Amino acid sequence: MKNKARTKRNIGIILLAILLAGGLWVWRYLTPYAPADNAEFAMVSEGGIIVEKNDNWITFEPAVAIGPAIIFYPGGLVEAEAYSTLARRIAETGHTVYIAQMPLNLAVTKMDAAEEIIRVHPDLSFVLGGHSLGGVMASRYAAEHPDQVEGIFFLASYPDEKGSLKGTTLAVLSVVGTEDQLIDKESYREGRSFLPDNTVYYSVDGGNHAQFGSYGPQKGDGEATISEEEQQNRVVRALQDWLGNLR
Repeated sequence: MKNKARTKRNIGIILLAILLAGGLWVWRYLTPYAPADNAEFAMVSEGGIIVEKNDNWITFEPAVAIGPAIIFYPGGLVEAEAYSTLARRIAETGHTVYIAQMPLNLAVTKMDAAEEIIRVHPDLSFVLGGHSLGGVMASRYAAEHPDQVEGIFFLASYPDEKGSLKGTTLAVLSVVGTEDQLIDKESYREGRSFLPDNTVYYSVDGGNHAQFGSYGPQKGDGEATISEEEQQNRVVRALQDWLGNLR
């Protein structure tokens, strides 16, 4: 009887250890990249940009808005606020920006996040885009709803087969950094086959993966040779040029 009790106790200890280890792994895997200090500061309404946050998205609205508005899907396991510096820079050019907030900070959990934003703002036209995993999910939404957006942009990202835009008339912009070591280069090359012939490609010389947002270094990424500010400024200029051709 004592041996049986000891065996049950040992099994209980082993199961508890497995559960604790599994819980620790899940916690570590799902811990998101938080916004850096400059991203927190960018969340403040000032300088003609009104910042508002609800449960589903963060809005950056300029005093005088021009179309189209921009819906942005964050990268995987990156908090939405970490893109506030980029969103503010875009808003300063006159475009309203909506950063979608994703459950578990994973765009794959809410691919249709754009739907509610579009529904709530029926008088606006939109372009949709995203960083990394966010861009993949944005392309899937655009592929299913090509009549709801004027174009789509990818930052360190690409479409997969489910998000193929090849047969659409959507305008497309693809932006990558030369020092990005996290983007899957094989998938990126394959993804180009799912893009229309009029796709505009732009390379940020010296840019890496993480500096499209403001959340600090990302494990496995290359080291950027330009500052985060410079990288994002170049992205904004590329977006401006591309958006200018939509009018």
